[in-house]
Amino acid sequence: MELFGDCDVVVVGGGTSGVTAAICAARVGAKTILIERLGALGGQMNVSGPPGFAYAHMFNDRYEQVIAGFMEETHARLLKEGHALPHLKPDFRAGYSFSYIDPDWWGLLMFEMMEENGVRLLLHSLAVDVLKEGNAVKGVIVENTSGRQMVLAKVVIDCTGEGDVSVRAGAPYEKVSRDQVQPHTLSFTADGVDWEKVLAYIKANLDQFNFTVARYLNWTKEQVHERIRQVKDFTELGEQRGWISLREEAMAKGEWHGQSGIGFFIVPREGGVVQAHFQHSSQVGGVDCTDVRDLTFAEIEARRQIVVAWKFIKKYIPGFEKAYITRICPELRIRESRRIVGDYVLTREDVAEAKKFEDVIGKSNFPAGGHHIVGTATLSPNPVFPKDGGSHDIPYRCLVPKKVDNLLVAGKPISTDRDTYHRFLQQTMVTGQAAGVAAALCSRKGITPRELEKDVTGLQQILLQQGVILYGTH
Repeated sequence: MELFGDCDVVVVGGGTSGVTAAICAARVGAKTILIERLGALGGQMNVSGPPGFAYAHMFNDRYEQVIAGFMEETHARLLKEGHALPHLKPDFRAGYSFSYIDPDWWGLLMFEMMEENGVRLLLHSLAVDVLKEGNAVKGVIVENTSGRQMVLAKVVIDCTGEGDVSVRAGAPYEKVSRDQVQPHTLSFTADGVDWEKVLAYIKANLDQFNFTVARYLNWTKEQVHERIRQVKDFTELGEQRGWISLREEAMAKGEWHGQSGIGFFIVPREGGVVQAHFQHSSQVGGVDCTDVRDLTFAEIEARRQIVVAWKFIKKYIPGFEKAYITRICPELRIRESRRIVGDYVLTREDVAEAKKFEDVIGKSNFPAGGHHIVGTATLSPNPVFPKDGGSHDIPYRCLVPKKVDNLLVAGKPISTDRDTYHRFLQQTMVTGQAAGVAAALCSRKGITPRELEKDVTGLQQILLQQGVILYGTH
């Protein structure tokens, strides 16, 4: 078998967690190889969406910034080049802030940053197995058009999204059954929207919409509506869900598929153009995405639903009469899959208590239990938010799988309970940054990621130097 490379750190998966991990590992001096099954980098950011939601929740409900580091750096670079909008955190949204970026330029930026930091890329290659000595992972085996190759490394980071490498290495994992799993979606983007007409309809029909307002504010419905009437540009809303009466009318006529509600986010483009990005308009439930048969079915069904959804949007939603689809994402956005069991399992209670940890490597103010559900409600009604408008810490131990050495996991499948599943892109970049730095440190010191748990101060110092927020917030 051909040896492709022998490095300090190999990152498997070039999505949001993977690109972050690879760049941040290389910056600490690690010889790094990034393996990606596609020819593009970015995963859920720019391949399967969702760009509209991607840089949300960087601030908590007290307007304290809780996520910076790699995210802040890349947002600033795109903003300077005209491919992003400034941080948007209006009073009524508070912690549910948006910092919009152009996803396609984000993808191009990732290639620039790989070159800047000396990361070696292995694209169009699927990791199919691991190389082990006892419990220690020594590298991975990939398959591509050249055949089979092996990549050796001192530390491997699993950024596959579904924990494929960890499972093949023998790490324990959890996942829910088909009848419980969150529905998956296929996102699409549209241009040609009359945004003034969209906003005018919303203001004239406020009871038909669900406005996301930070709970810490304790605003009444009347206060919320009065504030929405003051909005002058749709970008201030950021996203919108509703059109309830139009949806019910269409349902009665068989013109809506009923698997989700109606709503979209926005995408900024060059020259002040704003597009609508639909990431809830197809939802396929009962699908175990670790089963390729289920995955294939979901890809087919999601596209059927998009046809129904777009016909509804064009016919019923004011402002979309002349709109047109500019992009349908090439693959499904997977909302729920495996969770790798690590040395600590982050829980719903940890989120609710805004818990702080000594081995903190980043923060999140996302609620726990905000699951997507099949049906017009779209979201489950019982999430729990960090107390006092704050955020919770993410401990390093969540990145270290049990029963396996020389392996870290970042992104969606880090060690959490079901309600605390860290699938959102902000969370994946936070854990990717920490995993990359930790892997580089372990490689340099000749220790395993588990041994690093004994003293994470060096890891934390580097993360702070890289702009990560670890302390000083609620």
